[in-house]
Amino acid sequence: MGMIFRYLKPHRFGMLIGFIIKVLGTFADLGLPWVLAYILDTVVPMGEISLVLWWGLVMIVLAVLARTLNVKANRMASKVARDAIEVVRHDLFEKIMYLSGAQTDGFGIPSLISRLTSDSYNVHSMIGRIQRIGVRAPIILVGGVIITFTLEPVLTFVLVATLPLLAVVVYRVSKRGIPLYTQVSQSVDGLVRVMRENISGIRVVKALSKTEYEYQRFQRGNEELAGNEFKAGSTMAISSPMMNLILNLGLTAIVIVGAYRVNSGASMPGKIVAFLSYFTMILNAMMAITRVFVDISKATASANRIELVLAAKEELPVLEELPAAGEHASADTKAVRDADREQPVNQPGIRLAFRNVSFGYHAGRANAAKEAGEALSSSAENVCDTEKLCLKKLNFAIAPGESLGILGSTGSGKSTIVQLLMRFYDVTSGAVIIDDRDVRSYSVQELRAKFGVAFQNDTVFNDTLQENICFGREISEAQMQRAAKDACAYDYIMEKDGGFAHEAAIRGGNLSGGQKQRLLIARALAGQPEILILDDSSSALDYKTDAAIRQAIRKNYADTTIVMIAQRVSSVMSMDHILVLEDGEMVGYGSHEALLETCEIYREIYETQMGAK
Repeated sequence: MGMIFRYLKPHRFGMLIGFIIKVLGTFADLGLPWVLAYILDTVVPMGEISLVLWWGLVMIVLAVLARTLNVKANRMASKVARDAIEVVRHDLFEKIMYLSGAQTDGFGIPSLISRLTSDSYNVHSMIGRIQRIGVRAPIILVGGVIITFTLEPVLTFVLVATLPLLAVVVYRVSKRGIPLYTQVSQSVDGLVRVMRENISGIRVVKALSKTEYEYQRFQRGNEELAGNEFKAGSTMAISSPMMNLILNLGLTAIVIVGAYRVNSGASMPGKIVAFLSYFTMILNAMMAITRVFVDISKATASANRIELVLAAKEELPVLEELPAAGEHASADTKAVRDADREQPVNQPGIRLAFRNVSFGYHAGRANAAKEAGEALSSSAENVCDTEKLCLKKLNFAIAPGESLGILGSTGSGKSTIVQLLMRFYDVTSGAVIIDDRDVRSYSVQELRAKFGVAFQNDTVFNDTLQENICFGREISEAQMQRAAKDACAYDYIMEKDGGFAHEAAIRGGNLSGGQKQRLLIARALAGQPEILILDDSSSALDYKTDAAIRQAIRKNYADTTIVMIAQRVSSVMSMDHILVLEDGEMVGYGSHEALLETCEIYREIYETQMGAK
């Protein structure tokens, strides 16, 4: 809950004004039954119609004043809740964007989505309700008891006797509610995960006739969520009937005692009528407080989940540049220097290098999951065996303008190399060097500005084709068109209605697989990057188009260092260097001709794909 108070601090003045207005409006409400009692017991017996009309006017003024002030206060409360949660969502989204890959895996993407949506909404609802009902209800409760004490002390004692019982009910129920609503939030995460997987993979589900299977999987998640919601809801719902029972018993006692007092002449009818009005107001106030406690229980669970993300430690800090040999080195850099002694890292003319790099997903993801207070998501668990490194002591280097092709079977660690180059993750040991510097010495913006990247399953946004290529960067129209031509995307773009202004559907639903990949390659080329990474981005292209794109890149981006991950030997055989991976280990490195002589795995791939002997 401390997170909520931090975000409300800038709004404290507006909240104070709203609080004062709400208090005044509530006092106006509290005055109505008192004026009614005065009219019935004092003014009416006088027999003066003018006084009755005068006090009736006072009641109208109080009613109008109460409504006006309460509406104004409610609007101010809504504004505070809206503005505070807008900042929470902004900071939460920004934090998510800068989480490391391990932290993202630890929290899980569906969980991060639900924290941005349902959890922030729960906090929003609580902030608004606290300012409205959370202010009004206690004032009516306390003020009503005080006023009823001045009207009828005896009946007030009957009313007050019920309040401790009500407080115990509220406390006990709300104490059980917070962990139950935490379970509900976690069930929402699971259901969002299933929905996200099925919606994004709907074509695969239908193609394999697995609609019923996925429906059952969704139903299990839905039933789990419904069960947890029922458990939380039924627990919190106990408070309402219990409070009704206690208050109705109190009301019955008040009516009986009040009747005896009127009969005996110890009280007057107007006071009894006013007392019953106050009792009803107090009853409604207690019910409102119950709803506030339900909201607080939900919001506390949600705020804790949001706070876990906001408070996540930075896992990718910018480190100082590696000290020169012989200088004092930190623990982080000692391992790198040990690698240097085996194979020098900082060689002039080297654009990028891996030096004794080993990496495993499990350690970072387990720490992130522990930090998130949750179990690893299933997707994170399955990426890599928890006892196995995904990359083992990789050593290679390429110069500016050179090209590197990476081949290997599925799961051999090809894409992990890209993740480490761009520092989505930090190495377990060793060092990744770019332009004579460890990648950990760059800021995220400085490092990633060097890259142009096209992934196989990258995202096409629901925007114009032009914006999908430019992607918010300062790219001229000439650069954009040049990139589209080099990616063999220009012709099909110009054939569409509006050309570059044509709107792409969500995830590129109105584009073919090949069209999407060419658009993604154009996006990578448009920024004229120092390092171009093509991560299996030609899998949907025919051989002719693939060859044309590679030729255009060699011709027009001669100074760009290229890293290409591919399944086809034909895509990488012209590269200056080819890296062959098997189970995270480098089993071959060199030119096409050299690998045919020295690497059996490469030779087998070449002969299988090219039909050579």
